[in-house]
Amino acid sequence: MYLQRIKVFISFEGYYRKIYMRNFLFILFSFNLFGQNEVCFEIEPNPMQNVPGFAYFTKYVNVLNCIDVFAESSISDEKVLHAAAIAAELLDNDEDGEVDDLNLKNQLSSSGALMPIFSSEWSQAANSFFNNYDGDGVSAVLFNNEIDPSNPGHWGDDASVEEILHTINHVGHVEIFPDVFGLNPNSSIMSNAMDIARGGQFLNVPDQYPEEAWYHYDDWTCDYQCMAIEYLYWCIVSYMGILDDIATCNGIDNEWELCTPELFQTTDVIMYSVLDNFEYMLPQLAPDGNYCPSNSINGDINEDSIVNILDIILIVNMILGFSDETQNADLNDDNLVDVLDIIILVNIILGVN
Repeated sequence: MYLQRIKVFISFEGYYRKIYMRNFLFILFSFNLFGQNEVCFEIEPNPMQNVPGFAYFTKYVNVLNCIDVFAESSISDEKVLHAAAIAAELLDNDEDGEVDDLNLKNQLSSSGALMPIFSSEWSQAANSFFNNYDGDGVSAVLFNNEIDPSNPGHWGDDASVEEILHTINHVGHVEIFPDVFGLNPNSSIMSNAMDIARGGQFLNVPDQYPEEAWYHYDDWTCDYQCMAIEYLYWCIVSYMGILDDIATCNGIDNEWELCTPELFQTTDVIMYSVLDNFEYMLPQLAPDGNYCPSNSINGDINEDSIVNILDIILIVNMILGFSDETQNADLNDDNLVDVLDIIILVNIILGVN
């Protein structure tokens, strides 16, 4: 559920980009192969018990000093930790324990970004929060029946990725890069791109979208700004490959047609170039609900706790296409695994700075 700045809640339907991850994540979304997810956060008591609007929350997680997750007592610990893990993965996409974009971290922290989780729209906690909250840190909320840790981000099962992205984008990116992500008509690269995606500039939902439109959301309660923040969500998850399965493609076709990364790249070229631009540091990899950063060794490509010739051989095989590329092989963070990474690895082995 995305929350507009005028405090109207609206219900919705609900750097490290590697191709191999898409197939892996599709399998992970489709089948819960690993049982309960591994999440290295702890649930704490609500530190804002006496603040108006927060009295009915009993569970709390601080996510990387960026987003605070608050939940009612009836929300299971697994679901609370799932929301925290999704937020952490979107903020720390390479999962090294540090937020990828310091400017984003500062913006979310200074705005008091938070994600409330309610048992339902009619719970005491929801009623109290809606009537009392008057900050700028909330752009979406989650409800108990929208969270499924076994299907992270999968359309129709788990809305965690969508709603948390709404918050990160609206409270963070829109404020940091208004010329790129501004939500008003004619205000940004994104608003202009959305007008193309909708087949024209519509301040209200049209009776019928033009045939050439690929984004045709038809919720009449969703104004232009709301349409823009939803559009950004669809662009990001298309880029990540989260939507890339037949059932999802068919299920979202009435709203969004670009369900594969390839369709998104070739059709919405403006937003693809924005998401692919390292300057904006948008998350590239789809969250899988696991967040437990390890103290990995730089250069230990095969993760055997030793940096040696075997790691060089593995990178060579990746370059030649004999092995799948892995994120930790991109040692210079240029989104490529190539000979430059081999040079860095050799220098690590030789002890050359």
